[in-house]
Amino acid sequence: MVEGALPAQTTGGDSEKNVQATTTRPEQTYDPSKESRWTRLGLSLESFKRAPGSTGGLKAEGEQADPLAASVNPLLQQKLKPRHLNMIAMGGSIGTGLFVGVGQALRNGGPGGVLIAWSVIGVMLFNITQALGEMSIVYPVSGGFYTLVVRMVNPALGIAFGYNYILSWCIVFPLEITSAAITVQYWTDAVPIGAWITIFFLLVVVVNVFGSLGYAEEEFFSSLLKILVVAIFVIIGIVMNCGGGPSGSPYESYVGGKYFQDPGAFANGFKGVCAVFVTAAFSFAGTELVGIAATETPNPRKSMPTAVKGTFWRITCLYLTSLLIIGLNIPYDEPRLLGGSGTGTSPFVILVDKARIGGLPHLINATICISVLSIGLSCVYAGSRVLTALAETGFAPRCFTMVDKSGRPLWSVVFVLAWGLLAYINLASSGATIFTWLTAITGLATLISWFGICLAHLRFRAAWRAQGKSVEELPFRAFFGELGSWVGLIIITLVFIAQFYIALWPLRGSSLDPTFFFQAYLTAPVFLVCLVLAWVWKRGPIWLIPAHAIDLDTGRKSWFTVEEMRAYRAERRAAPWYVRMYRILFTN
Repeated sequence: MVEGALPAQTTGGDSEKNVQATTTRPEQTYDPSKESRWTRLGLSLESFKRAPGSTGGLKAEGEQADPLAASVNPLLQQKLKPRHLNMIAMGGSIGTGLFVGVGQALRNGGPGGVLIAWSVIGVMLFNITQALGEMSIVYPVSGGFYTLVVRMVNPALGIAFGYNYILSWCIVFPLEITSAAITVQYWTDAVPIGAWITIFFLLVVVVNVFGSLGYAEEEFFSSLLKILVVAIFVIIGIVMNCGGGPSGSPYESYVGGKYFQDPGAFANGFKGVCAVFVTAAFSFAGTELVGIAATETPNPRKSMPTAVKGTFWRITCLYLTSLLIIGLNIPYDEPRLLGGSGTGTSPFVILVDKARIGGLPHLINATICISVLSIGLSCVYAGSRVLTALAETGFAPRCFTMVDKSGRPLWSVVFVLAWGLLAYINLASSGATIFTWLTAITGLATLISWFGICLAHLRFRAAWRAQGKSVEELPFRAFFGELGSWVGLIIITLVFIAQFYIALWPLRGSSLDPTFFFQAYLTAPVFLVCLVLAWVWKRGPIWLIPAHAIDLDTGRKSWFTVEEMRAYRAERRAAPWYVRMYRILFTN
């Protein structure tokens, strides 16, 4: 086993028993730098052989640290650099949810509904990333939040969260490949969609040959492009709204906020706002990847705070600003929002088309295509890492624990990649119907995962307090502490209620449609089935692990005392005011 590994659990009966984490320390530490460059890059046959041990790349810090703790590391290699982690946090989840999904959201909720939904989800996500950052810096464990739920909350619940998370990415992966193929048809439909699916699938396979470094480099440059395009769009949107558009376009004179008055700020009243929340949540899906990636970065204590705080700037500067520009410049009754398909319904494309700016629609569509491919790579990365963690904790076949000399969880990657072949279902006449039901299985999966993060953080804080530790020992503390996680839980619960309301009374209907209901809410019963099966399988306790019995030591990488942290923070406070301000806004 590796860091965070847990045995197959106690049987029920004694409420004081806990699933104690145990660790078998590797007999040897593996040094990948002694391998050839081709092996490290994953391009030689030798690179596909099992790594003989952990690299020991995650160092424990603090005077109280166990001198052997450095060897308690996952087999995954620490190849990610701070710039990779920052871009994964800033632009990693920007994809069809923002570029395309906002079109349907604008039609359903109007510009006011869109701003309300994204703001509420943004507040929730800010607290979730803060909580995840606090835990991931202390415990940069394999599997990220999944392992934390198993340890801090309940093993059966953790299993359900883990399989729910893997299933969601496995289904989103072929969906993203198909979306990329459809996006290319903006330019030409002369090439069959099946050929494009094959091309994009092979591109994802090739990038994954390079392991986490290949994924990280692709995310870095694609995130830069996405951020740049959103910034360009915002600037153009401001100019168009102020009447700077070409003669004959809708933007040749001042527009201002007239579309908030006619046709109005809200398309379908309260029900319209409720219908937008899940779309908003979907657009942020993947933000939790920074917690999973923490175990593959050399020093999470230095890189994680910057990545976590980058989420706030992504929400405010990228999402809310671009959504405001869209609402000011495009009415919710725009015909292309009502009858278009694919990227034709993207407000980004609609705006630049209406503004008659030559060439820019092609840039935006190319960015959408790259974004979709980027999310596809994220599917493989996230799904494979959590599957490996499930295997390491005894909840998945042992073959998925295999990590090769290039740092790839090889069989886990192959497993998730295999799901990409489902994209060819879209070539069948009933393909769209099949995919609608597959997507329904994981429609609320992101919210369920975020619920698990908040729950794990509350149990972590309870255990930290119950075992006589001070929050001053934590190298990074969530901005609103436990209150932030409670806010996250409450908002997620309200979103579930809103979605249930829409599932019972559809936006464009007055009576219950069983098909629509299950398509909108199928994730919930699927998750409950996973939870029941996990309890039956492991026959563990069905209650929360007592706070005093939660394992706070295994995999811990921060062992600073209160005195050490006070001295560290006093030194930081002595810096000039502009340095302190920069740290508050962007780092730790």
